Amino acid sequence: MESGKPKLNKNRTQSQRPNQLSGPFEQTVGPVTRTTVSLEYASLRHARHCPLGMYVVPSAESLLIWDAVLFVHQGYYTDAIFKFRLTFPPNYPERQPTVQFMTDVFHPLVGQDGTFNLLPRFRPWRPKEHHVFDILHYVKAAFKKHALDKLQETDCLNKEAFRYHNSTSSFAALATQSSLLSQSPSALFDQDHPSMTESVLGGIIFGKLNSTRLEEGRSRLRLQEWTREEKTILG
Repeated sequence: MESGKPKLNKNRTQSQRPNQLSGPFEQTVGPVTRTTVSLEYASLRHARHCPLGMYVVPSAESLLIWDAVLFVHQGYYTDAIFKFRLTFPPNYPERQPTVQFMTDVFHPLVGQDGTFNLLPRFRPWRPKEHHVFDILHYVKAAFKKHALDKLQETDCLNKEAFRYHNSTSSFAALATQSSLLSQSPSALFDQDHPSMTESVLGGIIFGKLNSTRLEEGRSRLRLQEWTREEKTILG
């Protein structure tokens, strides 16, 4: 990459990961918040509530932490696999959850520590009107060109990403790099992912499949391996 251009942070430290919720924090969570969060998760089963290409599961650490992954199928970030986490405040739904990306991503709304700015969509947050599925749909939409075109610099946590957006070719190159890095083994199989620390089980965990297990899975799901020509046509 040429000198002077921003580089993606491939080595985000553990201190920059989202904090785990436990102990005193859990004790401050009331029954209203717990019930509301549970109902919000149950509602994701309804049609169009959970965006296509997105998967969400509550973390084993806390009901107030959800692990999620977004598969991007088109646009600047085509083929990207972005892992992120939602953290609910103790007084939800009065205050909105926070979104933080575990995968390094070059995006105007994503800060250096992975924090995703929700303000452009939820200003202000309205407890009786807004829901978690609204947040999920906004996260997905934020990677589409029409949403990127509407962003204001004041809302962007990554000013460099916003400036490069003024040069489509430069922005596209860095978005593509972000997509490629998200598919790398170090990003997909990151042992520092919060849901894999301290022997915590659960969450969304990616693992490598050998050829035998892959074929067994294809057979069980009745899938055939795509040829290069088929991938090109469907893409």
